[in-house]
Amino acid sequence: MVGRRYARRSQHLTDRLLVRPAESPAADPAANTSANTSVTRRNKQPGKPGFAEEGMELIKVKITDADKVAPLVAAFRIQLKSFKGIRSQLNIEAGKEEILEFLEAGFPVYAVEDKGALVGYIVCRIDEPCLWVEQIYVGEDCRRKGIATMLFEKAEEIAASMGEATVYNFVHPNNEPMIRFLRSKGYTVLNMIEIRKPYRDEKLTATIHIENEVFDY
Repeated sequence: MVGRRYARRSQHLTDRLLVRPAESPAADPAANTSANTSVTRRNKQPGKPGFAEEGMELIKVKITDADKVAPLVAAFRIQLKSFKGIRSQLNIEAGKEEILEFLEAGFPVYAVEDKGALVGYIVCRIDEPCLWVEQIYVGEDCRRKGIATMLFEKAEEIAASMGEATVYNFVHPNNEPMIRFLRSKGYTVLNMIEIRKPYRDEKLTATIHIENEVFDY
């Protein structure tokens, strides 16, 4: 499961610029929701999609956790680039730098911990009255265990604490697993699309059809 992030438009493929970081912790809606959540509260059948295995825990990520989250962020970057047909190598140092940018800017970041290891994470951006899911990623070996649902429900919980009935998501149009995941959560409204000119020397290898229009991708 993979979502998207902000900043460095020339470096990151479909990213949106940061509008405004979260306020101080006292004003941060995420500060008013529980930081750690045991999955034992979940009441779904083992082996079924959406079930989070007993022992997994949702934690709020701190700056001191950056080294543990970095490999997931690096893997997220590889998968995100793959949607554009770009092959890349795991860059854990860049992953650490990226997650530190989010944390230092005050973005709510959560992760799921299983037996001491982090297996998935989510980054949210609060631009009141909206909450955007900037990134959501679960390690390939840990998917279909309810981890993405656990993370996404946390984002929805924060949005609800702000009086909002939805979170907002940017998704690559060919990121079919993420689109299916969002539809399963009731996210069926295509809100807007981003259209731009090609970058200099950019090689576009695919097309996307929307209604009667065809766009390079």
